[in-house]
Amino acid sequence: LAVRGILVPQDPNDEPASELLKRITKERNRLIEAREIRRQKPTRELSREEIPFILPASWAWSQVAEIGVLSPRNRAPDDVQASFVPMSMIASEYGMPHRHEIRRWAEIRSGYTHFAEGDVGLAKITPCFENGKSTVFRNLAGGLGSGTTELHIVRPLFVDPRYVVLFLKCPYFIEAGIPKMTGTAGQKRVPAEYFANTPFPLPPLSEQHRIVARVDELIALCDRLDAAIAEREATRDRFAVASLSRLGAPEPDPVTVRSHAVFAIDNFDRLTTRSDQIKTLRRTILNLAVRGALIAQNPDDEPASTLLDRIAAEKDRLEKSGKARKRRDVSPVLESDLTFVLPTGWSVVKFADVIVGLQTGPFGSSLHRSDYRMGGTPVINPASMKNGKIVPLDKMAVASNTLERLAKYKLQVGDIVMARRGEMGRCSVVTEQESGWLCGTGSLIIHLPLCINASYLAMLIRSPMVRKYLNGYAVGATMQNLNQSILLRMSIGLPPLAEQNRIISRVDELMDLCDRLEEGLVTMEDARRPLLDAMLDEALRTPPGASPPHREERRSA
Repeated sequence: LAVRGILVPQDPNDEPASELLKRITKERNRLIEAREIRRQKPTRELSREEIPFILPASWAWSQVAEIGVLSPRNRAPDDVQASFVPMSMIASEYGMPHRHEIRRWAEIRSGYTHFAEGDVGLAKITPCFENGKSTVFRNLAGGLGSGTTELHIVRPLFVDPRYVVLFLKCPYFIEAGIPKMTGTAGQKRVPAEYFANTPFPLPPLSEQHRIVARVDELIALCDRLDAAIAEREATRDRFAVASLSRLGAPEPDPVTVRSHAVFAIDNFDRLTTRSDQIKTLRRTILNLAVRGALIAQNPDDEPASTLLDRIAAEKDRLEKSGKARKRRDVSPVLESDLTFVLPTGWSVVKFADVIVGLQTGPFGSSLHRSDYRMGGTPVINPASMKNGKIVPLDKMAVASNTLERLAKYKLQVGDIVMARRGEMGRCSVVTEQESGWLCGTGSLIIHLPLCINASYLAMLIRSPMVRKYLNGYAVGATMQNLNQSILLRMSIGLPPLAEQNRIISRVDELMDLCDRLEEGLVTMEDARRPLLDAMLDEALRTPPGASPPHREERRSA
């Protein structure tokens, strides 16, 4: 907007840019005659096709080579103090001054780019050019300096150097220059011809000052908005951390934990403005669920101790019928193994107490690369388990003869298939759709009794508490592997079966809410971008010379 004549209104009393160009030409000729500068290559006349947009009547199309001196050279005694400016000391952001080192002129006179107080420098090498590195050289020691050779320099004559920098940083100039860069990848540079001869929109000198002042005012406003947004997000983060940390801390009173959970859930929308915050909420929901803090208990529920008796009876029946292997007992578990107090009706148990058995998937020697066939029966590896669901991979399937050879590794409805390599805790419940599919080499099958909610147990395995436990005891250096004995000895809190069902229902409801919040954030961001684009497009279509929107209209927008 600034370089199109739209940001500030024109003043008919200003000296027009055409007269300014005449003064610049006269001054250049004077400097040449005085042998203060070298004669430059004549600029060519711009064609109509090169003019990118219409300017206000008092402006004129020019070129950087016309409004100043290109690549000036300094003459100074060797002992004078001067400034040295490497590329790292030039900022990309508008309004940020460059930094410099003070050196003797004799040290930096040769082999570097020269500039003086008030000159304008443009970074010509990638990625500095694309990032908008350009600056007005100010506060130079001795009024002169030198620096990186990757700079184009212009010394403006009767032109505000700050306005020149505005032009060099504007998207129009940068985006048009990128395709014209030459050189090999990582070493591309903006040609001197592009810098010197690109159409340059020249306003009257008085308007240049007004434009720079207005841009400074608006950039300062943007800085305040940035700071306000950062402070708001920091406050929101502190609020979220304080709210969610209470839910993860040991709390002797489950009722108090539940009241904290209700507060956090009721304020989901206030806690979340970024996707990473929603990820934290998902983990918190699972942690609350396995601690019994997500929903209230029902004293009429059959207690978990009775459910354990039924699970033990079912396991005995399966072992006697040969449908399950009898497992040796594992070390006892104590209440103190858990860092939180369980609600009434729950029981502390070993993981081995609530499953029928574990079955490792086929070893690599049993399933070769040549066994895989497109369109066959899917093989479920850790990569096939995403967000608690089984998503088969096209290339991971086997033909019927391989499936029959490895029939003992077929998945059954109600099993849990779990990753035993890499990401511990990744798991899914096998449904009717996946029944008969093959467990892969990197997976583990967990067989469950019928009298337990498989979805609850899978949710417990995916919870941060269990995943942290499993990762802490995983074995292997390059690829972590599940320690099955540690899994079997793991302490868990077992709720009554009726409460398991209610917990899963509530978790599904809250996860759906998280999905909607996540979608809402994406939708909001998608809506903001077109709105901003539409506002800018409308501004860019304002007729040259016409007054820009009134302050109140801009404030409303």
